[in-house]
Amino acid sequence: METSTKTKHPFAAESLEGKRILITGGTTGIGRAAALMLAAQGANVLICGRHAPELNDTLADAEKLGLSERITGVIADLGTETGIKKIFSSVEDRFTGLDVLVNNAALAFDGIEEGSYSDWQYVLNTNLLAPLACTNEAAKLMKANGGGHIVNIGSMSAVSRGKDSSVYVATKSGLQGFSASVRKELNPDGIKVSLIEPGLVDTDMIPGTPEEHEEKKKKGEMLVADDIARSIVYVLTQTKNTAVIDLRIRPLMQES
Repeated sequence: METSTKTKHPFAAESLEGKRILITGGTTGIGRAAALMLAAQGANVLICGRHAPELNDTLADAEKLGLSERITGVIADLGTETGIKKIFSSVEDRFTGLDVLVNNAALAFDGIEEGSYSDWQYVLNTNLLAPLACTNEAAKLMKANGGGHIVNIGSMSAVSRGKDSSVYVATKSGLQGFSASVRKELNPDGIKVSLIEPGLVDTDMIPGTPEEHEEKKKKGEMLVADDIARSIVYVLTQTKNTAVIDLRIRPLMQES
């Protein structure tokens, strides 16, 4: 009797089915949209956030979409070492390994004339030190797997470097440099590193009323979180030997 075996085409996109994915800041905005979209494509997703109401809302939406078995969450503060340890303890309990890390959690902040030392320290811990620490932990697990993928969510603020956001710009510029360097360290171990730098996105980090945000979206001056979630899917589904290193996405009418 003839038998046939299916072989994967060398240029076929990578599947997300069964991938073990950790998304930091996965309870709101881009992280939340990415969690739902990746789970819908068959991935098993662990999200973390600082607040229970947002986590519960995301898990409730996952249930409505029939994705509750694919998404779980943990409350943890990425601005602390304890929070980092808690997250990766949950990774071990949930997955016993890791295929993808999405470093998404971040806090908005204004210029250097605002805030205090402790305020800046907390923002730096969350926006820059946490991605470093999470990458360190994830790389150990990925090396044991024979490879993986780390996606850092940066910001076009690192390029435009606008006025009155110097603290935030410093963190995203640091993430930009870290991504470029750590990629060279981890690629030989089969670990890809991608940096996605969105422009203006309709999230709770951006000031303005809902009506003002809607007007910006109509004018093509603001993206929605799903736009960036789709870019994460794009990056993760490229062929094995393809590396999307830097990806900048901005609204059509955003000038800088």
